[in-house]
Amino acid sequence: MQAKNINAHLTEISTYFKMAISVDCVIFGFDNDELKVLLIKSDLNEFTGKWSLLGDIVRPEEELDEAAYRVLKTRTGLDHVYMEQVQTFGGVQRHPAGRVITVAYYSLVNIEQNELKKHGNELHWHTVKNVTDMAFDHREILHSCHERLKHKVIEQPVGFNLLPRKFSLRELQNLYEAILDVKLDRRNFRKKFLSMDLLVDLHEEEDDVPHRPARLYKFNFEKYDQRKKRYLGIGF
Repeated sequence: MQAKNINAHLTEISTYFKMAISVDCVIFGFDNDELKVLLIKSDLNEFTGKWSLLGDIVRPEEELDEAAYRVLKTRTGLDHVYMEQVQTFGGVQRHPAGRVITVAYYSLVNIEQNELKKHGNELHWHTVKNVTDMAFDHREILHSCHERLKHKVIEQPVGFNLLPRKFSLRELQNLYEAILDVKLDRRNFRKKFLSMDLLVDLHEEEDDVPHRPARLYKFNFEKYDQRKKRYLGIGF
């Protein structure tokens, strides 16, 4: 077979490169015992009135992860948050402007401790289970990232990124129930977590609550790092 010359290669490359790569960020938060996602109103006429994920085109000099962190920082002001790449979405008709392949990420944010930057089409937190119609294929992306998070919180204690530093066992169970969308047995849940010896009893109690104050704990990340290779996840 005859080898192609450089001009043939350049022609072929220029044809294939008539597309863009973007990143879309599914930003999860936890508030009022509900799993939330941060959305923004789409600024495209084709999706007037619809909510979308936060994203942007990847610049030629950027790595994918750099682009995702840039979106978080410039659009929300958030920095140093947990983030994970999930999946690539490349439907030919997914973007009205042309062929745009997007790489989806999810991140976990403590809503109470992070103040968002606001833009013209303001950002709003939405309860995940109530989100239906969205711009582009963002409902599919949100679903895929939620499914990944469900598996992740069983395998690794990433959910603590959504909680305040001090939390009660009730808050912890409510978090897992919100993410997994299941009802967990209270006694079994507490027994599982306390037996792992990764929660530190702060010998403090909740204040200004309408119910009986509960003990407060924090997660021992240092001990977890030491045990990470032997950590087998949480089985409910």
